[in-house]
Amino acid sequence: MKKFSTAALLLALSAGFGGMAHAQAVKTMRCEFLPNAPDQHVVVRGDTLWGISGQFLQHPWCWPQVWGLNQDQIRNPHWIYPGQIVYFDRVNGRLRLGKSAGEPGVVKLSPQTRVQGIGRDAITAISTDAIGPFLSQPLIVEDDELKNSPHIVAVQDGHLNLGKGDKAYVRGDLADASAFQVFRPGNPLKDPDTGKVIANEALYLGTLKLERRGKTADEAATFSVIDTKEEMQVGDRIIPRPVEPILNYVPHAPATEVNARVVSVYGGVATAAQNQILSINRGKADNIDIGTVLQLYRFGKTVKDPADHNKKVKLPDEQYGTLFIFRVFNHISYGLIMEVQNTVDIGDIARSPE
Repeated sequence: MKKFSTAALLLALSAGFGGMAHAQAVKTMRCEFLPNAPDQHVVVRGDTLWGISGQFLQHPWCWPQVWGLNQDQIRNPHWIYPGQIVYFDRVNGRLRLGKSAGEPGVVKLSPQTRVQGIGRDAITAISTDAIGPFLSQPLIVEDDELKNSPHIVAVQDGHLNLGKGDKAYVRGDLADASAFQVFRPGNPLKDPDTGKVIANEALYLGTLKLERRGKTADEAATFSVIDTKEEMQVGDRIIPRPVEPILNYVPHAPATEVNARVVSVYGGVATAAQNQILSINRGKADNIDIGTVLQLYRFGKTVKDPADHNKKVKLPDEQYGTLFIFRVFNHISYGLIMEVQNTVDIGDIARSPE
């Protein structure tokens, strides 16, 4: 079966991606169809963009190129639903979206925005099983948000810790919110390149529900504990619970060249494996967005030349895995390890796909 070169895909890409920066970033990417790619795939509930693209492409992050998507469609790909058909147009080296399976007169379509039911039935970029709890937890609290937030001043009946169903008494500005998440300052995250602290991780403890506001400025508000991940205590801080986002960004290469380092593995361990979560020292300020895919590398060792012991030779960096970015802050991003052939260590490299 014929493979389609990067040049052919870039020609298709020009119809959708207008930005020169993005086109430049993907010029060197090896975007080829699999030799055994199927002629079509009927979308079923539970499918993901990553899984479907993996049936057709050697690299799932090449999906935007073969669809000719623009940046808005990457950020809001609410156009693939169960029952529709993904066609492989072998002549033009493109993927096409057809009408629902079984409908008469199936035609090949370009991705379109679906107005009704957006996000509820559309397939997601990746499975949310591993990252679901992290989508509505800040992880990183910036700009003294935690320091200046309301805090627990007392616990029901003088207990030391709070459990599910207990009452907590809170002081601070609650604004108009009624549901809150509870946090405790966690570990500082240091940049492996500079050694400087670039963010502070927040330890998520659970959720509270407002039962009664204070009637005067000096009276505490009463909350009940809805659920706990860790025990809550006096002094812990609360932040309004955000609306849970729908993770539905197309997996894609970054718009500009990225050369990041692994800062931490979530949970405080030193190494990570597939389906675990880690952070890197790049974020919004570095043009990282949700759905960005990076390749994981380990630094190549420096060895002595056996023919000349006075000279040293650096071995190439070893590429061993793939990272899907799903949460982005100013200088830190969190990613799910999608595919690895080795363990991931703090300090390893996360680069733009080649």
